[in-house]
Parts: sequence; C-alpha cells; structure tokens
Amino acid sequence: MTSTAPVTDVTAEQATDAPEATDLETVRLVNGLSCSMPANSPLAKLLRSQRTWVGPDAKERQAILRNAKSVAIVGASPNPARSSYFVATYLDQSSDYDLYFVNPNADEILGQKVYKSLADLPVVPDIVDVFRRGTDIPQVIDDVVAIGAKTIWVQLGIWNEEAAYYGEQQGLTVVMDRCIKVEHARFHGGLHLLGFDTGQITSRKTAR
Repeated sequence: MTSTAPVTDVTAEQATDAPEATDLETVRLVNGLSCSMPANSPLAKLLRSQRTWVGPDAKERQAILRNAKSVAIVGASPNPARSSYFVATYLDQSSDYDLYFVNPNADEILGQKVYKSLADLPVVPDIVDVFRRGTDIPQVIDDVVAIGAKTIWVQLGIWNEEAAYYGEQQGLTVVMDRCIKVEHARFHGGLHLLGFDTGQITSRKTAR
C-alpha cells in the first residue's frame, strides 16, 4: 500500500498572496543604510509608504547629465576599493566632464589635486556628487548653496528625505539614492533605460 503526504488545499487567492523566496526588495532606512526583505512584508510596505519624496524622473536626470560640464565629487577616495573611486574612474574615462575631487584627508586622486572643501574649488561645478552619510547631507547642501552650485546628486544607498526637501527649498535640483555612473551609462549606451546591461563594450569615449 502506497502512502501519500497530506495535501493542504490552498485557494488561488492564497497562492497569489504567498511570498516568493526570491521576491526580495531592498529598502532604505532613514540613517542611509539598506537591507533586503520580502517585498510584501509589513515592514517593507511601511518603509515604502514613508518615502514620499520622488525627485527628477529619468528624462530630467538625463537632461541634468547632458547639460553638465563639470562634476565635483564630495567624499572622493583614493582607495580603489571604495565606490567613489570606481565612480570617479568611470567618469574620468567615459565622460567629458571636468572632475573635481573634495576630501579633506586626501591629496591626489587619479593624478589630480584633491580640494579640502567645496569652497576651495576654482570653479562652481554643475553637479556636486556626494558620497557621505545620510545625516551629513544637510550640511553638504548648505555648502553647495554657499558656492552657488545648482544640483546636488546624492549617491546610491544614501537617503535623507528631509534633506531632499530642504535642498529643494534652497533652490537646488536634488537627485538622491542614485548612482551617477549607472545613470550616465544608462543614457549613453552602456545600460538599457531601465538599468539593464546592454552587453555593449567599447573603448571609445562616450559623449556626455
């Protein structure tokens, strides 16, 4: 006699609501950190509902990058293992931007002088790209406003919603929780518009 395991009846609605093992979502916390959790979990839904600031859409971000001629990277690092170094290397090799590096604890990055603060820059950059903690963003916004720059771009994984609203109140264009390298590649053939790798590899320097 063959025995069978007990079968539990599951309705179509229950099956639809059941979480998939791979259905994970990366959520950002107010301190700038992130974690992965089931997309339909109560905590993920709560955190998602608390994020009300949106920022420029894809076409607006594309226009920001295309119109810019200079980028200052605040928190740039000479350490090749840091994401800021990787982004700086990409922009140096794959864009026509004039790059300026800001870090009070470094002297040279990619063979270029590093400035101690935004106020020390010889020009007003079109974009200030920021690699700093979420809690540091309000002070960086004040520094950006003080030098007369118009756009602050806060890197992927860094989120401070109050600072985003504050920056806009100060007249800034604010991009937050997005990688300038990924966005530039997306709009210049390296990535699909939605962010997928197109598989195109080229040694040709792309246009801005």
